[in-house]
Amino acid sequence: MMGYKFAIDEVNTKLNILKEEFQYIHEYNPIEHISSRVKTPESILKKLKRKNCELSLDSIKENIKDIAGIRITCSFISDVYKVSEMIKNQKDITVIECKDYIKNAKPNGYQSLHLIIKIPVFMTDRVEHTYVEIQIRTIAMDFWASLEHKIYYKFNKEIPKRLTTELKEAAMSAMELDKKMERLHEEVKMIKSTENSTEHLMDYSINEKLSLLINS
Repeated sequence: MMGYKFAIDEVNTKLNILKEEFQYIHEYNPIEHISSRVKTPESILKKLKRKNCELSLDSIKENIKDIAGIRITCSFISDVYKVSEMIKNQKDITVIECKDYIKNAKPNGYQSLHLIIKIPVFMTDRVEHTYVEIQIRTIAMDFWASLEHKIYYKFNKEIPKRLTTELKEAAMSAMELDKKMERLHEEVKMIKSTENSTEHLMDYSINEKLSLLINS
């Protein structure tokens, strides 16, 4: 269990470095929030039974790939893919699996980008290559998933049909909100880019006039 905690620490360190570097270069932070957890031994055993896997440490390591989990919340859909690419470009991270539930939402409306990665954890006497699941989603997607999770367990995993329908409609509303916010985000970037170009031309014009005055 300590190995999985160290794996989360490794990924969190990488994410914080990437976040700060991105902020420095682009004056913008694509990551709103990062949370993490390690599954409990009880939860691991339940999943092992559901998957009909052998009860052994080797079986757990190879068959349960979400023992270490990290959730990254972003403001915009485009940020989700930016962060995903930054993670994939890390030389010591191996991407094992990528499931895009944003482009292809689950039937219940769930949206998120899931990465299963493998990262080396350096111990005193060995290197453990450890699986970590990373979920990347927008604030709207995270809000919906949190609500769905609470309802799912409130009704002991048997959600009434009416609530299922309403949850699906809420997921569609969240999707539309994300698309609208993305359009606004792009428009703001375009306006800012135009303003920067205008300021650059004005600065160039002023410097040119100063140069002519000095030379004359």
